[in-house]
Order: sequence, then C-alpha cells, then structure tokens
Amino acid sequence: MSDRRNLFNKVWDLHAVRTLPNQQTQLFIGLHLIHEVTSPQAFEILRERGLKVAYPDQTVATVDHIVPTADQSRPFQDGLAEQMMSAIEQNCDEFGVRLLDLKDGRQGIVHVVGPEQGLTQPGMTIVCGDSHTSTHGAFGSIAIGIGTSNVAQVLATQTMFLNRPKVRRITVNGELAPGVYAKDVILHIIQQLGVQGGVGYAYEYAGSTFDAMTMEERMTVCNMSIEGGARCGYINPDEKTVEYLRGKPFSPKGGEFEKAADWWLSLASGDEAEFDDEVTFNASDIEPTVTWGITPAQSVGVSQPLPKLADSPAGERVLLGEALDFMGLAEGEPIRGTKIDVAFIGSCTNGRISDLREAARVAEGHKVADGVKAIVVPGSQLVRQQAMEEGLDKIFEAAGFEWRGAGCSMCLAMNPDKLQGREVCASSSNRNFKGRQGSPTGRTLLMSPAMVAAAAIEGQVVDIREFAGAAV
Repeated sequence: MSDRRNLFNKVWDLHAVRTLPNQQTQLFIGLHLIHEVTSPQAFEILRERGLKVAYPDQTVATVDHIVPTADQSRPFQDGLAEQMMSAIEQNCDEFGVRLLDLKDGRQGIVHVVGPEQGLTQPGMTIVCGDSHTSTHGAFGSIAIGIGTSNVAQVLATQTMFLNRPKVRRITVNGELAPGVYAKDVILHIIQQLGVQGGVGYAYEYAGSTFDAMTMEERMTVCNMSIEGGARCGYINPDEKTVEYLRGKPFSPKGGEFEKAADWWLSLASGDEAEFDDEVTFNASDIEPTVTWGITPAQSVGVSQPLPKLADSPAGERVLLGEALDFMGLAEGEPIRGTKIDVAFIGSCTNGRISDLREAARVAEGHKVADGVKAIVVPGSQLVRQQAMEEGLDKIFEAAGFEWRGAGCSMCLAMNPDKLQGREVCASSSNRNFKGRQGSPTGRTLLMSPAMVAAAAIEGQVVDIREFAGAAV
C-alpha cells in the first residue's frame, strides 16, 4: 500500500521520540543553528544547571545580527554588540560548539551559511532561535524558529516539545513572466492568504513554478513562510536539491552521498499524499510586487493602485487606515513613483549570490539617484568573496552603492545600519513592521533585489519591466 503521508509527516514521524499526554511530540532535532542574540541566556541556563551541550557536533554557531557591516574591526564601537560577540566566543569555546566567526572565512547570516556549507539537508529537523529558520525548508526539511528557552532545551537534550501542525499544499503552476521573481511569488501568496492565514499549518510549496526555481529562489520563498503565519514551509527535494548539495563541505562523501541522495528523493510527497488543505495560484497572475503598508500582506502589484478603504472588507479597514496614515500614502494612489531615501539589498531572504548578480545587472551603467543612500550587504563571507571574484562589487561601487561586509544589516537594525526619522527604504528583506529598520517612524517597502536596484537609481519605486537597460 502506498504511503499517503506528505513529506512533513514522514520527517516528523522519523524524528518523534514520544507523544506526551497533552499530545505534543518530543521531537529529536537533527541540526541546531545558533547565533549571538538568542544564545547567551540559553548557555547561562546550562551553566546554572550544570548541564553540557548534548550533541555539540550537531550544533553550529555563527554571528550575524549585531555584526556591523561597514567597519568589522574589533572591538566593535557598540559596547553591547562587542559584549554579545565576546559571549558567543566564550560560550562556544567552553561548550565545544563550532563557531563560524569573523576570522573563520565562512561567517554570515545563519540561514545563508547553513545551506552553503551543506549543513542543511533533506529529511532533517532543524531549529534556530530566529524567525526565518523556515528558509531551510527549501531542502525538504522541517525547519522551525524557536525562542531562547527552547534554545536551552535543545542544547541540553537535542529535543524539544512541539504541537504537530496541519499541512497545507500551496500549488503555483506556470512560467513566471520576465521581471517577476521568487520574492514576488511569496509576497503574492502572503497577500492572498494573509499574515494569519498559515497559523496552525506547515506550508508545502508545489507545482511547476517551484519546480523551475533554483535552490536559492526556493530559499527566498520558504524564508518568508513565517510572514504568512505558517509554522514552517518546505519544498520537496529533487535533482536540483541533490546537485546543490553535492560537494558541499558537510554533505556526505563518495558512495555515502549517493545513498543519501536516494533517501532524500524518497521523502518527497507522493501522488497520493494527503493534505489538510490545498490552495492553487497561477504564475501568470503574479507581477512585480511591492509592500506599501506595515505587514508583508499589505502589498500590490507595481502596476496596481493602493486599496481604497470603501472597497476593503469592514474588518480590515482600521488596519488599512493605520497603515496608510503611518506610511504617508493615500488610498487609491499608485505605488509606482513613491519616493525613497534608502535602498537595501541583502538579508537572509535576498542576500545570496544570485540576488547580487540580478541587482548588479540592473545597476550596471547607471548611477544611484541624488539623495539616496544605497547599500549592498552579502549574506556571507563566501557570497562576498564570490561576488568580488565576479566583479559585482566594482559594478555596485561604480553605480554609487556602498559595498559592505556580511551580516543581517538593515533587515532588523540590531547594528549600526538603521533608518533615520521618516526615511523610506526600498528593501529586499522580509519585514516591514513599524520600527523594524531601526527608526520608530521609518518606512519600509519590500520588493525583489532587482526592484530595489532600480528604485535606488530612479529615486522612486519603478516597474522593473520598464526600467531602462534592465532587459528583463
């Protein structure tokens, strides 16, 4: 009899240690990724209780959130950042955890480093004290963001207690039009289903649109699953997954890799797999998308006007009005032409080499508009090195962009990269909440890296499909 379980439930069952009386599952964790912000308190809990890290070989640390990207010399100018940096160095040394720090050459955003090192593999359970752990689901893993108390629990036991979510399959079929990217696909899905639409669910992304995506594009989609309220999001492993992982530092070697690859492919949800809910979209309905409000669901296609309160559901009008007021926008006006002050290309959503290549292709031969501050922040030291080998840094600098070191940067502003006052930022990151980029009154417009580059050059939101020289 065929297995009707989808990938999520297969992997969950393989890692289930036991079911508790309250129906939670004690789940074994295959990979625990940690960083400098949510780990200090967890290590202190271990010290207080005289505990060790249960499986240090399955725990990997990096530094990203507080790391400055303009001047990375030590000690950091920010005393708190230096304190947190010193803490993770001491903790990893004391507890025997591998640390990819600034001297390592592999440092970077935790959700960029995991895949590029081959730490992230299909069929794994992966946790990290960071919301966007869902990124790793692009490889067919269950990847979940956790809190600091959970970080301590996983360090001490390599397990944690979780409620099993339901699984919704989101199918997108068709070829994306020129100028439409993975970022636009996930923004469109969140726009349609809402920021609470995924509560209680894991999302399986399926269909020919995702099949055609590269692994880096799939990571962009899975990264923002949490913004739609889902516990996690994943894509079934295929030959692209296998080839991406082949030869990676932490991937299996030789014959063991081929055995692993066969098993990885066997995990995919079969034709008879069952789901708790299904939603289908057409790729042809998706255009370059820009957020205009204060949640990732408040977005429009770049050719579309902002919503009108009278045309919106009654239950949404208060939030829509609040968002329009905060953003200084008027209902019914076009998003295209909105002036920007800052352009940010980077983050765990769009700071990989393919993102930088696409942005550089748009920027080449142009100049950043007067009065716009534009920065490019590679997602890891290896991405930065590869970009420089390809000459992308020279393209950006010639166009007037600042070329930075690796880190989270202006995505969340736990570092010197912050908006000032009411500045408007065109951002390739993942959140546009009030205060997200460091200023309580700063305003964020989320879009693809290509759209950010074009906005930086024009000084306003433009349609990448009509941008001179973009050749999309």
